[in-house]
Order: sequence, then structure tokens, then C-alpha cells
Amino acid sequence: MEPGFLLVGAQKAGTTSLFRYLLDHPQVAPPLHKEIHYFDLNFHKGRWWYQAHFPLRGEGGSGAITGEASPYYLFHPLAADRIADLLPGVGLIALLRDPVARAYSHYRHSVRLGYEALSFEAALEAEEGRLAGAAPSSFAHQHFSYQARGRYAEQLARYARRFAPHRMLALTSEAFFADPGPTLRRVLDFLDLDAWAPSAFPVHNRGSEGSDAPAGVFQRLRADFEPWNRRLARDFAVDVGPW
Repeated sequence: MEPGFLLVGAQKAGTTSLFRYLLDHPQVAPPLHKEIHYFDLNFHKGRWWYQAHFPLRGEGGSGAITGEASPYYLFHPLAADRIADLLPGVGLIALLRDPVARAYSHYRHSVRLGYEALSFEAALEAEEGRLAGAAPSSFAHQHFSYQARGRYAEQLARYARRFAPHRMLALTSEAFFADPGPTLRRVLDFLDLDAWAPSAFPVHNRGSEGSDAPAGVFQRLRADFEPWNRRLARDFAVDVGPW
């Protein structure tokens, strides 16, 4: 089977939970694992390597679809074109979180993994230099892009240049976290799947986000994101405020 949907991001925005709910739907056939990372990290391995991660046609029953969730696809500058060339009819789902909260969650994740030794404030100050000249898929591009990944409007614009609006669905993490049911219903409608809901909505892969960074850091970061958030609301009707 070819994937009928891709959860393209954003990182640290609830994609694991949404993907787990989708896999429980009776019309969704699971891939070998959630994050295949073909269109970003593994593109050199070829189309047949990618397709080997999905079930055989007919395994999921009549009307079944399959898909995957690789949150780096949204930020990776080459992924949109690669996806459009191979899967022009795929459904693209982006789950977008308040970019300030997302940046700090990303930073905490890097610290836990041992990738980041700087304070949050210092890491933000170092980001431009770390990313200058960094190739897509490089360590710095993946792991030190705390602020850059929150500029959602420019990332979605790459997809909008290659995909019609009806192929794209952008949602907010805040609405999803507050009440997963309506968000899941929108996703099922978008994918033309039967109405369905799990018996419960457990939260997956969401750790504590308490902060020890100075408040001024978040205020400056929010001001930096304001024009990007306004552009996102204007071009894609998604509000990730507060501004």
C-alpha cells in the first residue's frame, strides 16, 4: 500500500498521540513504525525501501488506508517537493503548537538526550550561528532549530506551492490537547474515514514542561514569533497565539 496520509509535524506538538489514535481506527492499517523519515533522512535509500514499511494491498481490508508520522517533514526544506513527486494524492496533516512552548519543549528534549549543554537563553542566542550553513538533515538542523521550527507559515508555504488546499489540514495542538475528540473527527473527515472514537484518549510522549528560564526570554521569543503567527493566521487560517 502507498500511504494515504502523512503527519508531517510539528515536532513536540502531539503527533505521537494523534498517530496512535489513528492507528486504532478499524480502517487504518499500520506501518512498521511511526517515524520512517524517508523524505528527510532516508531519501537516499530509495522508493522501494520506503514502500516496504507499509502493509501489502488488501491486508487492511476494503477501504483501508495507511500512513506514517515523521515530524521533521514539516521543517525539512526538501521534503515537500519529494513528497509531491512520489505521493501527489496524499493527505498532509500538520499539528501546530504555540511556537514558544514548542521551542522550549524541543530544548528540554535536546537536554534530556544529552545534545544540549547551553541554557535556553544561550541556545537561542547561538541558534543563528549554529544553523548558518547547516545542511538539511545535519545534526544542527535537526536538533538546534528551536526557534526556526516555529516559523510555520514559511514551512506550510512550501507545501502549498505543490499541493492543493484540499490535500492539506493544519490544526492546533492546544485544541487537540484540550479536547482530542473534535480534532480527531476533523482528521477522519479529511481522510474520508468512517466516524469513530477510541474509548479513551491517553496522552503519549508528553513530558513535564516546567521552566527555569527567565521570563524575559519567553517575552522576547513571543515578540519574534508575532509576525510569523500573523502570517500563519492570514495565509492558512491557523491561530497559534497568543500574540
